[in-house]
Amino acid sequence: MGIKFLLTAISIWIWITSWIQLLTASSDGLVRISLKKQPLDLKRINAARITGVGLESNVNDQEADIIYLKNYLDTQYYGQIGIGSPSQSFSVVFDTGSSNLWVPSSKCVVSIPCHFHSKFRARLSSTYTKIGIPCKINYGSGSIFGFFSLDHVKVGDIAVKDQEFIEITREGFLPFLVAKYDGILGLGFQEISVEQATPLWSNMVQQGHVSQKLFSLWLNGDLTSELGGEIVFGGLDWRHFRGDHTYVPVTKGGYWQIEVGDILVENNSTGLCKNGCAAILDSGTPLIAGPTEIVAQINRAIGAEGIVSLECKNVVFKYGYSLWDSLISAVRPEILCVDIGLCSYNGSQHVRVGFGYFELVQEEALNLNPCSGGLKTVVENETRVGSAMGETAVCTFCEMIVFWIQVQLKQQKIKEKVFKHVNQLCENLPNPVGKSFVNCDYIDILPDVTFTIGNKSFPLTPEQYILKVEEGCSTVCVSGFVPLDVPPPRGPLWVLGDRFLSAYHTVFDFGNLRVGFAKAAK
Repeated sequence: MGIKFLLTAISIWIWITSWIQLLTASSDGLVRISLKKQPLDLKRINAARITGVGLESNVNDQEADIIYLKNYLDTQYYGQIGIGSPSQSFSVVFDTGSSNLWVPSSKCVVSIPCHFHSKFRARLSSTYTKIGIPCKINYGSGSIFGFFSLDHVKVGDIAVKDQEFIEITREGFLPFLVAKYDGILGLGFQEISVEQATPLWSNMVQQGHVSQKLFSLWLNGDLTSELGGEIVFGGLDWRHFRGDHTYVPVTKGGYWQIEVGDILVENNSTGLCKNGCAAILDSGTPLIAGPTEIVAQINRAIGAEGIVSLECKNVVFKYGYSLWDSLISAVRPEILCVDIGLCSYNGSQHVRVGFGYFELVQEEALNLNPCSGGLKTVVENETRVGSAMGETAVCTFCEMIVFWIQVQLKQQKIKEKVFKHVNQLCENLPNPVGKSFVNCDYIDILPDVTFTIGNKSFPLTPEQYILKVEEGCSTVCVSGFVPLDVPPPRGPLWVLGDRFLSAYHTVFDFGNLRVGFAKAAK
């Protein structure tokens, strides 16, 4: 009797649970797409670009000037869609900074990246319609080429009928070769769509697939979670945010463009945007791009420097006084960097690795991973930026610093002035990759950076605006702020990418042409 009662109770519980799941999944009229997240590495960050100010020739609307280009090399978040009948699956970036849908075509046979991703095969789809109009899309790293087609597109549980999309036949080598996603699904407006193709989101609304003309984006700030985030079409999920949304109007068609006010660094005004600046919300980049004048102020305030300058100053910090003492003691300058383990010499058993050395023969060194344990090493704990630039560069910095100290000693400068001058020389070194790096050990004491939107403050903590990138044995910390100068009348301009969007749950209200922000839930 007891067992029968237990089985009956379990059955009822399963039935109720399944109905609850069914109701929450379908009756709320929402279409939920889970997003995956690919990790960033230093090569992607260094190669990432937001560049190119000008007019895109293949956009018909001459008012919709393209004001920046990106290469998607540093894009992190992507999700699944299907194209055709039966549905063929693709991983795509849901990109609020563009408006076209494109995936690789089975006709893409020359470009190497196409062979590493899913390709659309038109002959396998019973609902496919050929359009055939050729097109070209420009990005920061080059252009992609293809032609227009028409087919059903499945997003979550709904199928958008007769959606225009681009089959790519040739694409840039580097960005899409290393990407985990196959294509791009643009969520911008039709004004910036190549050949004025109707964006998928617009067709989703016109065909009545969503109850509300809006979609919302939540990017998971928990780096340990497998779920990268979620995009919800037709509404918003209260589990993804805290408090009320602050809504501001879209100020110009094409992009999801709003106006931002003053930008504060530790409550201090940066000045330029006090009377307002334009800002584009772009889920296709992890970066925050803005006027050089303000970005330079921010990066100075958080101690961010070019990787060359930072590596140079790290060598000064760790070994400068030791080099000074050796030079005072008349040790031969040409052997100093070898003695402290930053340089090697022919025939030596010392092999440079980052900021230390292995005591092993060179033949063994060729087959050893410095990250693995169990080796007889005297490698020091390097600073977080550590070996980001490699062994040769660290040796070069050491030799330059020895020379600079020698010059200052000949001028009989005191120790404090010598090292002040050496650090200034490090700061003046060129930064070829254009990115600014910070010492990971100092993140906890860095100031907040606050954007003013709708007369309300939206602060970003250091954990939110710094990108932590695993590189070999160390963690490299990169400032999420990069320069982008757009002249009037479209500028000054900000591009608020995933560093901002992961901090604030964002509602893209197509029906009311507005955007809303609320603090994102973790």
